[in-house]
Amino acid sequence: MSQTTAQPDSQISNSAPPPVPPTTLEQTGLPPDSLSQLVIKTLYTGESSGTMLGDRLQVPYSIFERLIEAARSEKLVEVRGATGAGTAGYRYALTDLGRERARALLDVNSYVGPAPVPLAQYVSFMTALAAMRGHVDRERVHNGFLHLVVNPGILDQLGPAINSGKSVFLYGPPGNGKTVIAEGIGQTLGGDMYLPYAIDVEGQIITVYDPVNHQSLEAAEERLLIAAPTHDRRWVRVKRPVVTVGGELTLDMLDLTFNPISKFYEAPLQLKSNGGVFVVDDFGRQRIRPRDLLNRWIVPLESRVDYLTLHTGKKFEVPFNLLIIFATNLNPETLADEAFLRRIPYKIYAKNPTVDEYSRIFELNCRRRKLQFDPVVIEYLVRRYYEPRNIEMRCCHPRDIVEQVVDMSRYQGREPTLARDL
Repeated sequence: MSQTTAQPDSQISNSAPPPVPPTTLEQTGLPPDSLSQLVIKTLYTGESSGTMLGDRLQVPYSIFERLIEAARSEKLVEVRGATGAGTAGYRYALTDLGRERARALLDVNSYVGPAPVPLAQYVSFMTALAAMRGHVDRERVHNGFLHLVVNPGILDQLGPAINSGKSVFLYGPPGNGKTVIAEGIGQTLGGDMYLPYAIDVEGQIITVYDPVNHQSLEAAEERLLIAAPTHDRRWVRVKRPVVTVGGELTLDMLDLTFNPISKFYEAPLQLKSNGGVFVVDDFGRQRIRPRDLLNRWIVPLESRVDYLTLHTGKKFEVPFNLLIIFATNLNPETLADEAFLRRIPYKIYAKNPTVDEYSRIFELNCRRRKLQFDPVVIEYLVRRYYEPRNIEMRCCHPRDIVEQVVDMSRYQGREPTLARDL
């Protein structure tokens, strides 16, 4: 039932349409046994009213009420009282037989939490979301980077790259803000979207929502299921994901992670990034060879579909609707062959700042650290250090200089100022 309706191509929306809430067990797409088992496992943690049980499963009580009644008839669940009107107010608890059943179920799969979304519903929703994808214009891109000083020429290259929805090589000398620019793309896209707490693939559970990489936009009171839900609560509304990974990236992190103790999976990074941005920072410095990593991406970049494999050997496909940004200090031609580079149509060079850009970056950092900015300082640095020593300006230099001035001033017990003796 988790569906959305495609809209005409337009500017990228700040708010994604919500997945339609199910009103029947059939519309959840889950087999009755799967939801019944999740109810039993959830009650193993303690008694709960029907309403609160629905809140924990993120499914309205009315949908699984008959499953509770079936469990009662099997002597697995009993009523211990009531906290409100109707069966939704009953306090349910496991019987001894129910606790024995729960332990057996937890031994097979210990997942307890929001009911999962079937793979078919996830694929359908994300495919429809991709079809609705709009575009950004020049004004939106430039406004999205107002908090930074970025060369307009670079921004005008980023715009078409964002609209392509494919992948970007952002390269250039170290310290010129490639990582900040990459993450700024996510802020430029902005808005929110929905992603499932978990996905069900033939009875195997894959957790997707990750509070480390996803920022929930749902307040606690919005999650309560007392009122009629406005969207399928198995999906959580989050800020458009921007997942960044650096030198710690390995090929294993791009595959499903199976926990042999809990016996369910965690989604790989690219699945957590779906609908958003995936930044591979400092590309070429990972513990794996760049060629191996690039080979992993060839098919997804071309077909917009990724293939994942369960530990049972079952292989399945998921949408690959994300913008991948490879940020590197190295020349792309030294990292990949022509066949792969052809699949990354946008290669953007983050060049050194001009003196004017350097000055504006310096002024911006002074404001952030509450220092009085004086343009004379820039003239002094150019004349005293950059020109005679043939030092290339970098975007990171102003920040580094300002922070060192503040650190030294505090050490000396002085008010931070841009004094030459510091």
